[in-house]
Amino acid sequence: MNIAILGFGTVGTGVYKIIEKAKRQTQNLHVKHILIRKNKKPDLPEMTDDIDEILNDKDLDVVVEVLGGIEPAHQYILAALKHKKHVITANKAVIARYMDEFTKIAADNGVKFYFESSVGGGIPWIQGLERALRVDDVNKIQGIFNGTSNFILDQMKKTGKSFNDVLLQAQQLGYAEADPSADIDGLDVANKLCISVDIAYDIFVKPTDELPIFGIRNITGDDIAYFNQKGLTVKLMGKSHQRGNEFDYVVEPTLYHGDTLEANTTDNYNLISLHGETIGNLKFMGQGAGQLPTANAVIQDILDIFQHKEHLKREFMSNLKYRSDLTRSNYIVRSEIDCSKMFAKFDPCVRGDYLVIHQIPIGEMHRLMRQVLKQDGTAFMASLPDRKGGAAQ
Repeated sequence: MNIAILGFGTVGTGVYKIIEKAKRQTQNLHVKHILIRKNKKPDLPEMTDDIDEILNDKDLDVVVEVLGGIEPAHQYILAALKHKKHVITANKAVIARYMDEFTKIAADNGVKFYFESSVGGGIPWIQGLERALRVDDVNKIQGIFNGTSNFILDQMKKTGKSFNDVLLQAQQLGYAEADPSADIDGLDVANKLCISVDIAYDIFVKPTDELPIFGIRNITGDDIAYFNQKGLTVKLMGKSHQRGNEFDYVVEPTLYHGDTLEANTTDNYNLISLHGETIGNLKFMGQGAGQLPTANAVIQDILDIFQHKEHLKREFMSNLKYRSDLTRSNYIVRSEIDCSKMFAKFDPCVRGDYLVIHQIPIGEMHRLMRQVLKQDGTAFMASLPDRKGGAAQ
């Protein structure tokens, strides 16, 4: 099976390394082309800066897109599918925005579009979700989808260091980009949650301003210390619930009691879970990022195509409706301003430097916090645990 790799950064290099080792079934795979940037000197004979050379190669079977970003990745994926090449991508940003288009074009041209590595890195999350959906309706998804934010929160708890100090450490280790906004502001989690919701509910959901997102940029060492005193650990979570013909989705810091799996997911690990009617709760834990774990998931998709293993077909025809206030939760808020009047309908009470808000709809909470942030750009909030020990639902 002949393969082209578009992009030769961290993941692209990992895919090449695994195939070149030629262990087990990867000995049937051959990297024929590697697309590099214009005017970059090729270091390997497979390298080219001509996308048309790749698209017009009649002997090419699979295109692996690991460029990242939206364009030109979007156009290259479409072109490859229209040239009847199977496409595999780890690019969650482009999938979250164009999954419906990619799925349709792939079907129209009799080829596959697979993306296991886009959510959860090396964790078989997409495969596990699809497998559950063969039998069950999935009515809840939640997870630590982002290894960078998890590393930051875990190191702040372990070392007592400030957010900025730990962020710098994450950048030095290669966990965080020079611009860490996507990780710490929850945008990366939003992309991965939308992809998961697309599959779970058979509905296409784009990441938009409508999605309630609150990241960890404003968390402080004092916040972490206070949570520790209460036996709580904070995680940046992506969550979705489905009830009847409605669903919601949210990205927000969430507190867990110390004996939960979420609280004990450390370093840059991910933990993603689903709930199905007959299977109950299933949790998937592992390396959510990194060169070889992510490349491993790409190779698994290539082998599925080689072995003619079908993935779950989604047509995005569900009649589910998004409702931001479907679910209620308790929250804790820290702000320099007195915001108790804003939350007056939800039994606010002061606990030290924090305001506790009771049983507020999630969408309403995020709408009100946007107002708080306009007056206090350093404000922070987190969802509180329910009485069962997990996150409030």
